Amino acid sequence: MMVSENIRMALRSMASSKMRTFLSLLGIVIGVASVVAIMNLGRSAAVSMSASFDAGGLNTITIRPRGNARETMVFTEDFSYTLQNEIEGIAEVLPLVSSSAIVRYRGEIAEGVGVQGVTSDYFASNSLEVEDGRFFTAMDNLSRRQVVVIGSELASDLFPAGNAVGSYISVMRNQARSFEVVGVLAEHDTSQGSSFDDVLFMPYNTYTERFRRTDQVGTYNIKTEDGYDAVAIADNIENYLDTLIGSDYYRLFSPATMKAMSDEITGTFTTFLAAIAAISLAVGGIGIMNIMLVSVSERTGEIGIRKALGAAPSVIRMQFLSESVVVSASGGLLGLVLGCVISVIGAHISGWVPSLSLGAITVAVAFPIFIGIFFGWYPAAKAARLQPMEALQRD
Repeated sequence: MMVSENIRMALRSMASSKMRTFLSLLGIVIGVASVVAIMNLGRSAAVSMSASFDAGGLNTITIRPRGNARETMVFTEDFSYTLQNEIEGIAEVLPLVSSSAIVRYRGEIAEGVGVQGVTSDYFASNSLEVEDGRFFTAMDNLSRRQVVVIGSELASDLFPAGNAVGSYISVMRNQARSFEVVGVLAEHDTSQGSSFDDVLFMPYNTYTERFRRTDQVGTYNIKTEDGYDAVAIADNIENYLDTLIGSDYYRLFSPATMKAMSDEITGTFTTFLAAIAAISLAVGGIGIMNIMLVSVSERTGEIGIRKALGAAPSVIRMQFLSESVVVSASGGLLGLVLGCVISVIGAHISGWVPSLSLGAITVAVAFPIFIGIFFGWYPAAKAARLQPMEALQRD
């Protein structure tokens, strides 16, 4: 009952001195809004970056041999099986070779087309679908058949009238070779990773023996098994390759590793900025202490009368402490609303997904109360120590 009465008295005091209340709130509002906005923006950035990494597949690892890796004679097609046998937790290793070429069908020409030699498992592994026709098969690969699957954009460029499947196109690198189009990929959502819409795929063996002779793999796409930590597997692969050939002959990319690093960096940076912004909370707390000391000085008569009527020091102390907490908490709530508005606007401007941080809400609720108690204790204690006669004489 006494707590509710103290809160009502605090609200009446705030209403009676609106300008002073506003100035008291301002430091807390700015401090809380700054901390909340920074923490929410940090959370929004982390969520957006995590979504990007998720789209790339957290269970994927990519190995790309460097230009001087040919001298090691390690990165061959057979190394796919070696790697899978040596490292626990690998579900599959898909070799890939690539280059660019000019592709022509009758009068239509597409220049700088990405040509990739892949195994038949590549399409299912990347969740690709055909809009027309079929994927090439393992038998197509073993037989080195000159068949291709093309992306939807490339199909539109070469076949404006449609009917790409069954047609023969010329793929020119050093010389022109004829390939049958057996499938057209469905349009791929580029927000979910790399675009395949303008790419031409041919069987791996066809590429390495009939299109561009090579015994070196350009990229290994690795899928980890469910239940295994992709970051740990990436570390194991790096340790294995470093021991086998050294770190100068390859590059390894893992979305899971990048996500872990990104989360750590974003978290550290957000905490650092929030700590700097929190300084303004201390400044706001000093402002509250100053205003409360003024309030005690102005209300010495009231304090003297209440003490003369039998009010205990603890009652006086709680009255002014409640007022300090109410002022600080009110500023915290206003700062929370302002900080959330700023963070949502900032997230939209930055192209991030707006996300509220639980830590920011905790700061907005807990810190102002703590500040109200910490900085309000001295004025409240000073008021409680006043003697009735002294207080009445001052008034």
